[in-house]
Amino acid sequence: MAHRKEVLSLYRRILQLARTWESVTADPKTTADEKQFIKDEAKQLFRKNKFISDEKEIKDCMKEAETRIEMALHYKIPYARMVNFPQHSVLPPGPGRKKGKLDKKLIQQSKPIYVKSLDPDKS
Repeated sequence: MAHRKEVLSLYRRILQLARTWESVTADPKTTADEKQFIKDEAKQLFRKNKFISDEKEIKDCMKEAETRIEMALHYKIPYARMVNFPQHSVLPPGPGRKKGKLDKKLIQQSKPIYVKSLDPDKS
C-alpha cells in the first residue's frame, strides 16, 4: 500500500502517453495501433502485477515501466526492444556440456530491466 500513489501516478502517466502518442510515420493507422498497444500492454502488466507485495519487486516493476517509457520516447517505438546478450554471458557448449543453472543465471542477470516483464517464466 505504501507505493499505491506512485503506482497509480505511473499508470496515469502511461495512459497519458498513449493519448498523446504519435507514430514516427505519422500514419493514422499506425498511430492508432501503437496507442492501443501502449494501453493494452499497460493494462495487462499492471493487472498481472497487482498482487505483488514485496517492496523491492514493486520498485523493480516501477523502474521497468519508467525505463520503457523513456526508451519509447527516445526511440519513438512503443514496443519492448529486443535483447542482445553479450557473448560472454553464456558459456559455449562443449563436448559433454549441457546448458545448466549457471547459464540460466547468467542470462537472467544480463537481461536489461526493461524486459523483465517479458520473462516467460514469470506469469
